[in-house]
Amino acid sequence: MAINIRPLYDRIVVKRIDEPETVKGGIIIPDSAKEKPQEAEVVAVGNGKRGDDGKLIALEVKVGDRILFGKYSGNDIKIDGEEYLILREDEILGVLVKA
Repeated sequence: MAINIRPLYDRIVVKRIDEPETVKGGIIIPDSAKEKPQEAEVVAVGNGKRGDDGKLIALEVKVGDRILFGKYSGNDIKIDGEEYLILREDEILGVLVKA
């Protein structure tokens, strides 16, 4: 998935991963009652943040990582009809690791 944006500094562009429409028991949850997912895939990363000494500190996450973030984190944007979220690396709660 290639997008035409390069985030600056320690910012990261992610695409939310939608949850399934049904839950156990076959109940269908309408879109208006759903919360936005807090899991996403990283699609672009900035170069990093400058430390107090002026050195560039690389980001921990990379393109393709699946992350968890806080409910009210980041800024929603729309590029070429697709919805993305831009957030800072320190707003990421964790990286999901495959077992």
